[in-house]
Amino acid sequence: MAERRITIEDIAQKANVSISTVSRVLRKSSGVTAPKREAVLQAVADLDYRPNVFAQSLASGQSMTIGVITQNFGSPFYDGILAGILQGLENSDYSALFADGRWDRAIERRALETFTDRRVDGLIFVGGQLSEAFLAEVGQKIPTVVVARELVSINSNCIFADNFKAAYELTNYLIEAGHRNIAHITAKMHYQEAVTDVEQRLRGYKQALVDAGLSPNPRLIVEGNLQEQSGALAIEMLLMEKQTFSAIFAANDAMALGARLGLYRRGFRVPDDVSLVGFDDEVAAAFMVPPLTTVRQPAIAMGKATATAVLDLINGKTVTNKIFESQLIVRESVARIR
Repeated sequence: MAERRITIEDIAQKANVSISTVSRVLRKSSGVTAPKREAVLQAVADLDYRPNVFAQSLASGQSMTIGVITQNFGSPFYDGILAGILQGLENSDYSALFADGRWDRAIERRALETFTDRRVDGLIFVGGQLSEAFLAEVGQKIPTVVVARELVSINSNCIFADNFKAAYELTNYLIEAGHRNIAHITAKMHYQEAVTDVEQRLRGYKQALVDAGLSPNPRLIVEGNLQEQSGALAIEMLLMEKQTFSAIFAANDAMALGARLGLYRRGFRVPDDVSLVGFDDEVAAAFMVPPLTTVRQPAIAMGKATATAVLDLINGKTVTNKIFESQLIVRESVARIR
């Protein structure tokens, strides 16, 4: 037999107060004397009372929840953003519900439908595949913030890092080290439609070359899928092109780790024969052999800012987009060419 749920009537009886007094205390309303408030709170603790959140949401029209649709549970960068969102919500009355879109629009839309059916008070999209026009439409109905993705039509509700600038500086670091033939491992075009940060890294790479008087070589640009194995495969593709390169810029650390393995299997030493850099500063980057030079994004800070923004939207406040700066982390995977 299921255990009977504790009700506010039970609390009122134990605290020897009226039901309305219990209700006012639970709603944190004024007009209750200190002794009665203390008696109610003690009864709540003694009876281990848990409010019926569903019933409360029906009565108030608020679920006190925020739906968060991410793309890759286990990704250090995305998980850092999620940790920041949780930290940002700690001192609020809101809780987060999470779903993994897995880079699939259909899955993202089902997750969105689940959240709207649960009447979440706000939505957060971490990256994602859903179109800009669709997200703009969603934002008209539910307070919505997009993080780790820059969108033009709802730019004020976007929080992201300046990937173009970071990629430009990283490529320029290689150029200043004497490298002229720099390969780039990017992501497939169907990712770039949504993951605009990857596309901006490609643009930053190209612009740094142009500004240094170097022409970007299309045959030195190969497409991966942001996973480790695609980095290893990219090495094979570069070698098949029989192009000369002294450095590789992988669009994320996962592909850089795969590229490191691919180079090792082909007898190339890093950084003696080929220099290698990544992006994101995953935990594994510092423990690669040699430790990887990369770019650190302020994932947790971005998550906190996202939580603040969605709470502001829920409370009717105006928000503006926030652009974060990344940091070049120099380690031991780049050699200087004399």
